[in-house]
Amino acid sequence: MSSSPQRPGRFAIARGPSPPPSRRHRGEELASSLPPLLIAAERVAATVAQGVHGRRRVGQGDAFWQFRQYQPGDAAARIDWRESAKTQRLYVRESEWEAAQSVWLWCDASASMDYSSSRYVAAGSMPTKRERAELLLLALASLLVRGGEQVSLLGSGSPPLSGELALSRLAELLSRDARAQTSLPPFKALPRGAELVLFGDFLAPLAEVREAIGRFVAAGQKGHLMQIADPAEEDLPFLGRVRFFGIEEREELVIGRVEGIKEDYTERFRRHRESLKALARAYGWGFGFHRTDRPPQLALLSLYNALSQKGAP
Repeated sequence: MSSSPQRPGRFAIARGPSPPPSRRHRGEELASSLPPLLIAAERVAATVAQGVHGRRRVGQGDAFWQFRQYQPGDAAARIDWRESAKTQRLYVRESEWEAAQSVWLWCDASASMDYSSSRYVAAGSMPTKRERAELLLLALASLLVRGGEQVSLLGSGSPPLSGELALSRLAELLSRDARAQTSLPPFKALPRGAELVLFGDFLAPLAEVREAIGRFVAAGQKGHLMQIADPAEEDLPFLGRVRFFGIEEREELVIGRVEGIKEDYTERFRRHRESLKALARAYGWGFGFHRTDRPPQLALLSLYNALSQKGAP
């Protein structure tokens, strides 16, 4: 039942200080200021965190690696005042060991990732591929920072960060519409020992995927591919005459009896997925596959365990 607005002056007499807000109330206020995507990712990560342990990583020593610009959350003791005095900016020293603890994440932001078959098939409400990819990316980041590792978004220009600051920064970067709309990751030289995790549908021709990933491999980079697919892309559940519209190429294709090509189509999709898996294996990378109609916790657990095994000595 809703109550009417209080009349002015009804509670004009104060009887002592107001009681402090409860812990639950403070938590609700904090949660209300966080992006919904980050809240959902933290819930997924919290579920998975109960069954995983921190990753064991091979150290690279304390040798100096680079200076990087100071970021909010860095300890003041880490500031290199001699280097900072050369410019008007603050810089901190970063060692090879710290750089090796960084995990660089990338999410496909191309138009094909905005597809969800729930708009066309009576299969309940399902997220778009991009929504699920971003959820998994943030949930993985949450697990990683809980273990003391640093994370960053590939191509963002932001240095690796840790703690809650890293998660809020990632959520902010993912929400920007100005990100490059590319279906494959741009190459960037990463620190020795860092890891790379790529989320996307990887529906580009295999030769293009091989070329993009090969640049990182040639630079000695280790990583993991997580292919995100809508169930309709794998099962082709449509019947009768169907008009397909190209999302990125803007082409159209009309098939009079779509069920007649289902077997050939699903086999081709399977072969493409297996080729991606073989490509990753040949490069010493990991590979995972996830459908948007399945629980994200399963994909996250599998991915985190795969990364943990690759990082163990």
